[in-house]
Amino acid sequence: MSQLDTHSAAGGSHQPGDPTADAAALDTDRSPLLERLGGRIRGGDLGALPVIVGVVAIWAVFTVLNGVFLSSRNLVNLATDSASIGVIALGIVFVLLVAQIDLSVGSISGVAAAVLAVGMTQLGWPSWLSMGAAIVVGLATGLIYGWIFVRFDVHTFVITLAGLLTLLGFQLWVLSTHGSINIPFDTWIVRFMQQMYIPKIASYFIMALIAAAFLASRLARRVRRLAHRLPTHALTADITVALILLVALEVACWYLNRDRGISAPFAFFVVLVFIAHFALTRTSWGRAVFAVGGSVEAARRAGINVKRIFVSVIVICTVLAAVGGLLDAGRLAAATTSSGTADVNLDAIAAAVIGGTSLFGGRGSAYSALLGIIVIQSIASGLTLINLSASVRFMITGGVLLIAVVVDAVTRKTRAVHGRA
Repeated sequence: MSQLDTHSAAGGSHQPGDPTADAAALDTDRSPLLERLGGRIRGGDLGALPVIVGVVAIWAVFTVLNGVFLSSRNLVNLATDSASIGVIALGIVFVLLVAQIDLSVGSISGVAAAVLAVGMTQLGWPSWLSMGAAIVVGLATGLIYGWIFVRFDVHTFVITLAGLLTLLGFQLWVLSTHGSINIPFDTWIVRFMQQMYIPKIASYFIMALIAAAFLASRLARRVRRLAHRLPTHALTADITVALILLVALEVACWYLNRDRGISAPFAFFVVLVFIAHFALTRTSWGRAVFAVGGSVEAARRAGINVKRIFVSVIVICTVLAAVGGLLDAGRLAAATTSSGTADVNLDAIAAAVIGGTSLFGGRGSAYSALLGIIVIQSIASGLTLINLSASVRFMITGGVLLIAVVVDAVTRKTRAVHGRA
């Protein structure tokens, strides 16, 4: 009996042209989950694991030091305070993905706050026009940066450092007469930042929609991989992960709803993260961004308009910085000469890097801004609760940032050794 006959006699009826049998053969990656995870870690593909471990450790330490830290009220405050700088950090993620940097995001946010306050209180503009003018300032700044970068090939470090000083001077000039301008509490931006929360019943429904969208994306990915005859995870694994996500989101929603619930600013920030993630992972533009970050020359030879990609990410960064400035002005109900200064730049850049976006370009995620800002705000909130000074916060944040950079460098070398760079 031939080898083929032996296989048939044993019950193997798979024929090369049978699509059902082919799909069954490719349907499942049968290696255990922990084994696959261990292989990814050994290969340097850590993903968000270090950040998640860091958040758990930080929350555990501060909960031991002060039990109020994990109270629903404090977590609601922590989430709301994350929104403004988180939006700015999201813009930083875009420029880091192409191995560039923007040192002026704090100054852009400060100018946006100043334009908003002056427009509404001094010029009598409606709130929508004042906010629009502030965003236009961010857009124009990004276009100028982008033009200088592609025209003269000057690194964004130098361009944005000059922009930081110029915009800071402009902000001081705009506010020179008053030094500080209060924004009326009945304006939309202040009410949005201080008083608006997602209705509690609606929040549970939204969490269910997020889990359903996640499952739909996993199933779509599964269909695409099977169509291209690539192995994929078992269907039960995708459903199990979606159910775990659903339970986690609903429990988190229930816990936050014990106090005021999910604030509108934080929900707005999360929506921006989802949109950014979709743009980076599901569009040709997003794939071009990663290609440029991986190798500019290779991207150029592949037919990608490299200059257009650079300009687009720079503009996105400056516009998001302006939006972050508007959110901060609404949270404080004021614009001052110190708006956007102090640690805004440092926190935004640190959040993107701590969240997992590589300084070397080509690796990162929109979720880096969300995870990174949660780390930074957790440190700030915890140290405030135990009455430690800002100096300690700066030192701890600096240490966490250094660890993140070292982890990024080590994993980058590990990926290169395993051929995954």
